[in-house]
Parts: sequence; C-alpha cells; structure tokens
Amino acid sequence: MPIPTESIGSIPRPATLVEAILQSQTGLITPETLQERYDEALRDTLQRLEATGSPVLTDGEQTKPSFATYPLSGLTNLAPDGVVIPFADGHTRQLPRLTAGPFRYAVHARSFLEKAATLTRRPLKQAVISASALSLLYPQEPIPGYPREAFLADLIDEAEQDIRGALDVGAATVQIDFTEARLSLLLDPSGGLLRSFIALNNQVLDRFSPEERQRIGVHVCPGGDHDSTHSAGVDYASLLPDLFQMHAGRFYLQMASEPDRPRVLRIVRDLLHPHHTVFIGVIDPITPAIETPEQVRGRVLEAAAILPLHQLGTTDDCGFSPFADDRSTSRETAFAKIKARVEGTALAARTLGL
Repeated sequence: MPIPTESIGSIPRPATLVEAILQSQTGLITPETLQERYDEALRDTLQRLEATGSPVLTDGEQTKPSFATYPLSGLTNLAPDGVVIPFADGHTRQLPRLTAGPFRYAVHARSFLEKAATLTRRPLKQAVISASALSLLYPQEPIPGYPREAFLADLIDEAEQDIRGALDVGAATVQIDFTEARLSLLLDPSGGLLRSFIALNNQVLDRFSPEERQRIGVHVCPGGDHDSTHSAGVDYASLLPDLFQMHAGRFYLQMASEPDRPRVLRIVRDLLHPHHTVFIGVIDPITPAIETPEQVRGRVLEAAAILPLHQLGTTDDCGFSPFADDRSTSRETAFAKIKARVEGTALAARTLGL
C-alpha cells in the first residue's frame, strides 16, 4: 500500500500569463488572446505535474483569479470594499461586499475540472472555496429585501452545487479551502467564530452521503501569500479539536513549517476517527530552499511513528500561489518541491515496507 500524496492546489502562473492578465484589464489584448495564454498555462502545468510523478493532478488554479474569489467573476452585485485580510508583513487582501441578492456563483468549479480532464488521463483533484469564506461577503448592515438568513440559504445551495458538480464530472477528490479557520481564532480567540464557520460548512457537507464525504477533504493553513502568513501564531491546539468536528473524510494540514510537529501530530492522533485520512504538509511553499527527498522521507517517518499508517498521506503546507499575482515563489521552485514530495513519500513507503 503506497502512501497517498496530493498537491494542495495552486501553482505560480507563467510570467506570460500574469502579464496577459494585466494587459487584459487595460484592454491591451483581446479576450481571445488571454484565453490562449490560459490554455497554454494549463497544458504546461498538467504536463509538468505529470513529470513530477504526481499520482493525482490539479489544474494549478491557472485560470482562477484566486482560490477564494473564482465564483464571483462577472457578478455585478458586488462592491470592492469588503472584509480586509491582513498579513504579517503588512500587506492585505480584500474581499468584495455583496450589495444585493440573490447570491449565485457566476462560475462553478466543475468548469475547471472539465477543461483539465481533456488534457490528462491521470486522476484529478479539484479545490473549492468554503462556504464560510464566502459568508464574509455579506455586510454588517442588512441588505434591504435580502436578509442574512436568505443569503446563507443561497450560499449553502451554491456551495453544495460547487462540490457536487466536481464529483459528478469525475473528481477523484474535492478539497474545501478553509484557510480562514486559523485566522478566525486570531480575530475571536473564544472560538465562537470558528465554530460558526464549522457549523455552516457542515450544513453543506451533510448534503452528501458518507461515501461521498470520503472523497471530500478540508484544507487549513495560516495563509500563504507573498511569502507571508496571516495566522501562523495561532496554536493548532486551539484549532484542531473543533476542526475535526467537520464532517469530512480528509484533512489537509500544514505541518512542515510547524516548530513542534510531534506535539501537533499527537493532538491529531487523539482526534482521529476511523474514517479519516490525514494529509500532513511535508513541503513549505514559503521557504525558498527546495526540500530534498530525504528530508521529506524524514518528515513522513516522523508522522508515521505517531499516526496510524493506513490513515496517513502527504501534501504541501499550502498552495504556492493562491492569488494570480503572487510570484514570490518561482514556477520552477514549485515543481521541484512537488517532485521532492512525491519522491520522498515513495522513499518513506519503501522504508516502511509498503
């Protein structure tokens, strides 16, 4: 039995694509030319992921503006002055604000999967944004004629459709990006906000069968944008007990950059249910140094000494470029790190006699 290994999702976009996106915003290139650049980047990403030996591929989020806002592209009932997410280095990201109802996704994740599936025969993983992240679009002041309760009902329907659509068109796994989980504890150390997020996401997950939920996972990390994080100082011990109340079958956990991995792994071990698979991060996308396969093997063996082996997988701590304009990590570095994860995981499996 090999140890499963999967990418989190995003890969840095080629410079030609980033430039094309900027040019399209000012009308310097046509939509057709931009689409050509998207197609080139997607094809190259899948080919290079195949070359790393990755058993499960992603589209690298090449055609998404960001991991969080892809459903909003083209919506007209949004204003730019929504919730601000601060990062440790001082830069920020800002979500839009919903101005009117009803709320509908303009783009669903299945469209990305369908395109990628025409370019590879390997299994594909699809990342989707959490309902809790998009719940932040609703403003503090109620929208006339569209109360928050109506918005949440629409949001839950759309989030279900996003996941179900990806499963229906053949996703091997679907990963819910829940990076606001750790951030919520920075904003509300009592855990009330976190628990409200988890309850909302569980309303989505409960619409799937137990068998379907085995293919649905949740990813948490302290953020990773322009080589900075938004919540790395939040202790996993305050997050994990609530996180493992989510009705998912898979958990993708940032771990490579944790200062005391054995402590966190022991917490995870005590929270595991028999149907859970835990993918631990063995690659740190923020550090420029490329891990060696031997380093990865060591991290896997460290985890295997604590967690049940049949419930263990490996991943990256976070995506390499969650926002399209993030070029802090080079494309070459990202693929080299992924290759090290794949090879190091295989080394560990052989060491363990699998």
